[in-house]
Amino acid sequence: MDATFPLLLVGVLLLVLGAGVWVSISLILVGLLALSSKPLPMLDVVASNLWSSSRSWDLAALPMFIWMGEILFRSRLSSDMFSGLAPLMQRLPGRLLHVNIMGCAIFAAVSGSSAATTATIGRISLPELQARGYDERQALGSLAGAGTLGLLIPPSVIFIVYGAAIEESVARLFLAGVFPGMVLAGLMMGWIIVWSLLHPQRMPAAEPRVSWLQAFFALRKLLPVVVLIAGVIGVIYTGLASPTESAALGVALSLLIAWRQGVLSWTAFREGLLGATRVSCMIAFILAGAAVLTVAMGFTGIPRQLAAWIVTLGLDANELLVVLTLFFIALGCFLDGISLVLLATAVIMPMVIQAGFDPIWFGVYLVIVIEMAQITPPVGMNLFVIQGLTGKPLARIARAALPSFLLLLLTIVLLAAFPGLATWLPDTMFSR
Repeated sequence: MDATFPLLLVGVLLLVLGAGVWVSISLILVGLLALSSKPLPMLDVVASNLWSSSRSWDLAALPMFIWMGEILFRSRLSSDMFSGLAPLMQRLPGRLLHVNIMGCAIFAAVSGSSAATTATIGRISLPELQARGYDERQALGSLAGAGTLGLLIPPSVIFIVYGAAIEESVARLFLAGVFPGMVLAGLMMGWIIVWSLLHPQRMPAAEPRVSWLQAFFALRKLLPVVVLIAGVIGVIYTGLASPTESAALGVALSLLIAWRQGVLSWTAFREGLLGATRVSCMIAFILAGAAVLTVAMGFTGIPRQLAAWIVTLGLDANELLVVLTLFFIALGCFLDGISLVLLATAVIMPMVIQAGFDPIWFGVYLVIVIEMAQITPPVGMNLFVIQGLTGKPLARIARAALPSFLLLLLTIVLLAAFPGLATWLPDTMFSR
């Protein structure tokens, strides 16, 4: 394999990204450079692929799930979740630190966004934990790590983008993320339990314990989010609606919850809609750029050559997974999750299929790697969100998130050892 041209394309991509050019523009420029090596009508190719990348029905769910998260961000859902979970979490070693994990896991099931999950839970939990004297490092680190669950627990924006890019069922991908998300949340809670037992001197004095009856009575505050999860996710899993239709239902239920809480003002409605529009347009623009790069890679044959070259190295599946993980961790230090997914599907997927990886399984693996990118500097989105909430130095937050990074690595090991964590549920549900 002649690596000159592929290395040139990679060099140009890194150069334009390093110069601060928008990711979407960078992808289009590299795609045009790749197409220039072939005698093709470039404008026709680019135009047709820009159109085809924007008319997928699955992508219609994206702006609605994002809007749903924006509505809930402006509601009282996070404060209700904290007060509902706190009495029950008080009984576990680590006490209220678990609210970060459970709160993020629950909110992830209705937001689909890591940044929205981190910001929504963090703006309530961090001041409460600080006021009660909890260890700052554990408070920051547990929030940074748990916030990444917004990418894995359905409905996930990343799964929608990945499914649209490789033309895979979004509903199957949603199902594939359920058990790995539960495992990751369990690992994070387990770490808090172990840490609190090993460092009892760094835990604040225990607050008066409420009765079991009072703890379960407080859970009534979770009823709105339970109804929302049942409405959005339940209709997908039962086959009553597609992800796009369930997203529309989610927006309607979110507006109803905000109205019932008395926070649905015209200003909040307009700000939520504009916020969702900005994020959706950004994603759509990146998708368009990735579509150009994908077709350019196809015409040049680079992915096929790369797959053939990898085969000549004689790597087994596990060795290839280690190489890919290191590669994605390095890229994740500089690219956001959407860009990472689209670059992977444009260049890496033929090699992945050649190696025998299940596309559904690989989608879950890819999301976990992207979760790691969310808490690694210098472009870790969750780190920036927490910095905005607290004003703490980015390096301090990144150090606090290191245990969560290692737990994500452990989750990849478990996923490789037990691939059924990702594939059993969608295979079972869709075999009926």
